[in-house]
Amino acid sequence: MQARTGGQVLADVAVPFKLESTMLQPFKREWPLKLSKVLVFSILLVGGVLFGSVFNLEMSQYLQPSCSSLSSSPVEIPPEHRRLKLLDWLTGSFIHHNLTDKELLWLASMEPRRRGIPTKRVPKIAFMFLTKGPLPLAPLWEVFFKGNAKFYSIYVHSPPDYKLEVSPSSVFHGRQIPSQKTQWGDITMCDGERRLLANALLDFANERFILLSETCIPLHSFQLIYSHLIFAQHSFVGAFDDPGPYGRGRYNAQMLPVVRIDQWRKGSQWFELNRKLAVYIVADELYYNKFRDFCKPACYVDEHYLPTMLSIEFGAEIANRSITWVDWSRGGPHPAMFGKDDITAEFIKNIHGYGNCSYNGHYIPVCFLFARKFSPNTLGPLLKVSSEIIGI
Repeated sequence: MQARTGGQVLADVAVPFKLESTMLQPFKREWPLKLSKVLVFSILLVGGVLFGSVFNLEMSQYLQPSCSSLSSSPVEIPPEHRRLKLLDWLTGSFIHHNLTDKELLWLASMEPRRRGIPTKRVPKIAFMFLTKGPLPLAPLWEVFFKGNAKFYSIYVHSPPDYKLEVSPSSVFHGRQIPSQKTQWGDITMCDGERRLLANALLDFANERFILLSETCIPLHSFQLIYSHLIFAQHSFVGAFDDPGPYGRGRYNAQMLPVVRIDQWRKGSQWFELNRKLAVYIVADELYYNKFRDFCKPACYVDEHYLPTMLSIEFGAEIANRSITWVDWSRGGPHPAMFGKDDITAEFIKNIHGYGNCSYNGHYIPVCFLFARKFSPNTLGPLLKVSSEIIGI
């Protein structure tokens, strides 16, 4: 039997049924369909290879540090990109920096939540000097600090255009922090205090923080002062309710609801704090903003900001007294400034014998650890009585 299709003869083929032309059509289209599938697959394959190559190239810059360990030679890291060692961080050795106040306060406000510090350390006292420039009584402080380098840190905040000139062997050498201009009674004075606290907090060994000026002197030996502060259960911040015109009379009702008039406090600028309260102060924005905006002369921020805030938030943790002695008996807006003729052994003894003060739940005969204000010409007389009276 022969069958004819498309003009061709299919010879010697048994066809049990009638062959339709439509039944042969798929055989004609089979190869074009396979070819299209191959082309699509090839495009996808090439595209995948190209994408993978680009992806690897881009990711290599991120993977390089972790992959560098596979190399036979170490990768040289530029000095400016090298990581701080743990000890650098814990000891606050990077005192010279270019951080803004906002960056500095943020960094200093961080606290480890894990117990213990992974290195050996000795608790230290941070002596923070808020100055107008020179330190005329520095030689007296040099004698005071001698032999106790492991137990203290020093920070000096002076006008930004002033450079403290001391010998390389001085305890004050290289201890100036980045500063800005401050003005008495203005919020900038509190900015200076917070700047000092923030820099001191970067050293995790600092446990106590004392604010001093260039007119301050120590009243006792370093050993006595160190023990007194390290073992103190309270922070020494003066805070009292003054109902008169120089107390509640400075209150601004726009501080509500953050500060009520019955919470308004007054106290000495010269504080001493433990680490917990120091961290709270540098982290504070709520009270700071209120005092910045609504406590302006004749409201003096440095006399009200910390006493009010700490009384509200940590009333049971402050001693409500200062450990820096001053003489207000002469009257006026500032305490008395002492000259060389005032400095005698009897004068220092009178400050020592001021009375008994509460300390860790008991009364002791030590009330003040520091005193101010002493003019530059008192240095000679102070050095003469220091060994006999101050014990240094």
